[in-house]
Amino acid sequence: MAYTQAHLAAVERAIARGEKVVRYSDRTVEYRSVDELIKARDLIRTELAKAAGPRSRVVRLYHGGKGL
Repeated sequence: MAYTQAHLAAVERAIARGEKVVRYSDRTVEYRSVDELIKARDLIRTELAKAAGPRSRVVRLYHGGKGL
């Protein structure tokens, strides 16, 4: 299943409220526990990160001393 930011937002709202039921546009999913909901959130985050592609990391170091 392709997840969207809307799916992630709905799951995070349910976690914040302590609910176990998540409603997407025309679907309703009931989780057994909040722990299962948290696992689903982590899965959605991982899938969204994979879909976004690799992130580049830039590290810049500056030195303002005299170099003594």
